[in-house]
Amino acid sequence: MDDLAILIPCYNEGITIGKVVKDCLRDTRDIEGRVNIYVYDNNSKDNTVSEAQTAGAIVRHEYQQGKGNVIRRMFRDIDAKCYILIDGDDTYPTDVIPKMYRLTIERNLDMVVGDRLSSSYFEENKRPFHNIGNRIVRGSINWLFKSNIRDIMTGYRAFSYQFVKSYPVVSKGFEIETDMTIFAIENNMAVHNEIIEYKDRPDGSESKLNTYSDGFKVLKRILISYRDYHPLGFFSIVAMILVAIALFLFIPEVWVPYLQTGLVEKIPTLIVSAFLIIGAIVSWYSGLILDSVLQKEKREFEFRLNLISKNQK
Repeated sequence: MDDLAILIPCYNEGITIGKVVKDCLRDTRDIEGRVNIYVYDNNSKDNTVSEAQTAGAIVRHEYQQGKGNVIRRMFRDIDAKCYILIDGDDTYPTDVIPKMYRLTIERNLDMVVGDRLSSSYFEENKRPFHNIGNRIVRGSINWLFKSNIRDIMTGYRAFSYQFVKSYPVVSKGFEIETDMTIFAIENNMAVHNEIIEYKDRPDGSESKLNTYSDGFKVLKRILISYRDYHPLGFFSIVAMILVAIALFLFIPEVWVPYLQTGLVEKIPTLIVSAFLIIGAIVSWYSGLILDSVLQKEKREFEFRLNLISKNQK
């Protein structure tokens, strides 16, 4: 088992990966114990692999495309007391790695979040829609899940062994950061925000994140996660919407005419309203049942976490 494993997922980062690996080696040389740098190539078409190998990294491959798929492979393959996940685009400062490592080990943290948004991100980043998207994602997650994570989409994090081995990777692409954050929040894991400096990509290096398609996937992941982790709240909202629509149809089209004439003239509207009310009741009870299942799953998760901790020792 490594004392520290530095994980770098890569796709066409030949321009920067060599420097990132060398910087990691330089800034971790004073860390006692076994430190390894793993570069996982995700079907790169440039010289990413050769540059990483020349710089001194252990290079492995994941052939299913997508950052989430790469992280799944990394978490399965590698055992370490502490993990550092960092992008290969040379936008993150590697001199913070020792501090993130110490925080994870000494304070028993499960996740250290490299917070770009509280420092230089909005000045350095040249893509305005990315800035807007980061604010929307951060605000929605902190509001929906009652948290205070300062940077949701950062690719710079430290993890404990317990987090890595208990986290089920279900996201395939860039929504993985959102999913990891929500998982940590909802399972009451110890999370720390560490402010870091951010610099934009060097000339010739291009972001693989698509503002619109990946942004939609992230928002979809947030909605699905809210449904999964707060089913009673989610299905109660659905129930209230159905009741509101039913009343909107029933009162002016059925109830008011009935009071005036004593007749129900629009039977189809009455039937639709009744079915909407039934749907609302079913939705609320579904949330109630799923909430009970969720509570049971949370207790089982704590048991699994204890087993993982024993396996580490």
